[in-house]
Amino acid sequence: MQKKPFKNIFLYITFGLVVSLLQAQKSYDYPFQNPKIATEKRVDNLLSLMTIDEKVNALSTNPEVPRLGVKGTGHVEGLHGLALGGPAGWGGKGKEPLPTTTFPQAYGLGETWDTELLKEIAKIEGYEARYALQKYGRGGLVIRAPNADLARDPRWGRTEESYGEDAFFNGKMTVAFVKGLQGSDKTYWQTASLMKHFLANSNEDGRTYTSSDFDERLWREYYALPFKMGVVEGGSRAYMAAYNKVNGIPAMVHPMLKDITVDEWGQNGIICTDGGAYKLLLSDHKYYKDKYLGAAATIKAGINQFLDDFTEGVYGALANGYLTEADLDEVLRGNYRVMIKLGMLDSSANNPYAKIGAEADSMDPWELEAHKKLALEATEKSIVLLKNDPAKRLLPLQKKKVKKIAIIGEYADAVLLDWYSGTPPYTISPLQGIKNKVGENVEVLFAKNNADGKAVEIAKNADVAIVFIGNHPTCNAGWAQCPVPSNGKEAVDRQALNSEYEDLVKLVYKANPNTVVGLISSFPYTINWTQENIPAIFHVTQNSQELGTAIANVLFGAYNPAGRLTQTWVKDISDLPPLMDYNIRNGRTYMYFKGKPLYAFGHGLSYTTFKYKDMEIPKQIKENEEVSVKVNITNAGEVDGDEVVQLYVKHINSTVERPIKELKSFKRIHIKAGETKTVSLLLNPKDMKYWNKEKQDFILEKDTIEVQIGSASNKIFLSEKVAVK
Repeated sequence: MQKKPFKNIFLYITFGLVVSLLQAQKSYDYPFQNPKIATEKRVDNLLSLMTIDEKVNALSTNPEVPRLGVKGTGHVEGLHGLALGGPAGWGGKGKEPLPTTTFPQAYGLGETWDTELLKEIAKIEGYEARYALQKYGRGGLVIRAPNADLARDPRWGRTEESYGEDAFFNGKMTVAFVKGLQGSDKTYWQTASLMKHFLANSNEDGRTYTSSDFDERLWREYYALPFKMGVVEGGSRAYMAAYNKVNGIPAMVHPMLKDITVDEWGQNGIICTDGGAYKLLLSDHKYYKDKYLGAAATIKAGINQFLDDFTEGVYGALANGYLTEADLDEVLRGNYRVMIKLGMLDSSANNPYAKIGAEADSMDPWELEAHKKLALEATEKSIVLLKNDPAKRLLPLQKKKVKKIAIIGEYADAVLLDWYSGTPPYTISPLQGIKNKVGENVEVLFAKNNADGKAVEIAKNADVAIVFIGNHPTCNAGWAQCPVPSNGKEAVDRQALNSEYEDLVKLVYKANPNTVVGLISSFPYTINWTQENIPAIFHVTQNSQELGTAIANVLFGAYNPAGRLTQTWVKDISDLPPLMDYNIRNGRTYMYFKGKPLYAFGHGLSYTTFKYKDMEIPKQIKENEEVSVKVNITNAGEVDGDEVVQLYVKHINSTVERPIKELKSFKRIHIKAGETKTVSLLLNPKDMKYWNKEKQDFILEKDTIEVQIGSASNKIFLSEKVAVK
């Protein structure tokens, strides 16, 4: 008798829940539209309603289903700002470019060593993508960025797209960019981050058929690490498979897609091909007898979006029994998980990002001062001061002392855009930026080159000469064409590392010893003569709308440079192993290069000096216990500035081959002149593990490590040996 009330209460609760669900569903035509239902149930319902034709169509980059009112969203490029224009015409054929905030190339963003800045840049880019789509109907919400590939060789034509050569560093920058794009809402994403290109894609010549070969340890510890961090730490649920083979198997049909990224890392969203890669399985890789077998293998490997003409192949695979509808359902789930996270299947009332661009009279975001200021900050922070002769201290220039400046070089009066750039709302060239900075009291002379001896003439008559050299990011030529050997881009690797403009530098320097060289480039150069002779040199990448203002601010001391290199700059091309040698242990990157570089990984100077002291670290490091390593850093100069503090680890008694040293923590920090700050760097034991092939797992071995702290890989000021348990 006593149990009846409890039974009745249970029945009432159950009835109430059923009624609530039915009432909630009343406003929806189908259960998949109801955000209160679990994601997997929503996907189940949607797939059950779709025809086979709709499922095949949904394998494109836009998985919309018009009959069911399902809105999809396509891809856009966004390595350093949303691209809806630019040299490649990403805005769409026949459409006017839509301007968007344009930042330095990814290589330059890496040189900021600032993860918080990268997150803010990606946040703005994601906002502009939402705005462009929701106000102007342009673009999409799946952004092909960041590029988590590793710049293991400076000859790689797409070096400009990578953050650098170090896997841990690239991983941290990738995580920051992913989080910025996707936003901080717990339910919805602002945009979806689609990383590229998985895996080991760092040669352009022959990329559609060559194989990137390396052992399992390098796969786990180096090439795959930035992607893993992007998925596990960053939360990306989309990536693009590379063109190349990996150890003999085309990346887009490699078992690694499912076995590792899905089953181990938890990647459960979009896995797409690169453009035209499906056809290349037959034409270049010659891996399958016909397109039907190729389509079946691609889908069974885990691919759910084709950047290619794929429908005939998929229908043929279904007709021949190579594929079933269940195979399509399995991969399509990933597409709709991403669409649900973007709010594409929901009422806009539930999605905070759906309101972006809704106000008819709102100012376009690329016109906002906040977006312009962030572009300027990113460019300033990306500038690397390579040399500033302490005997001469030519930089920063003093406006009161300089009356006449000679600006020389074809890159001085231009802001050149790369293949993955959008169209900036405005650009400020170095020449214009310098003119704006000095005003009317300083005479600025300009010569594009030394035709008729003009460059030498104006250099002789100036107090200081500034020569701008570098590369053209699209080679100023057609697809797969680069007439200048040191230039490179997508589909073309560099044939030389020396600068064709160094003779011009020599002529100007002979005319005026007060010469500054500005290297505006997408990758390293072997500028040995320039380093030996020119008193001041700086590096900055292409593409920023604020390029000229940032350069002028650094030249005249309004901004104290603190960018750092993210790649080893060798002295000669002969210092490098063959381009197709993917075993980096054969002398590649700062981790294994035993020669003396022109500029080391992490190198970069400042207008002030920093002193390191009092390193504090536990005597023992245990597994699963993150360690805080502290160091006191004093700005011993007279100028406020940023310092990039770098922590490296060297294994003393490892049972396996380890790098000479490995970056395991870093932080960019602002310190005022005369100020001392205690900097805390986190060292995580998981980042010191190696891949044990026998145990098929990452292992933290009992070892002694040397923890090194400094301002570059070759400038270590403090070190301490620590036991690892």
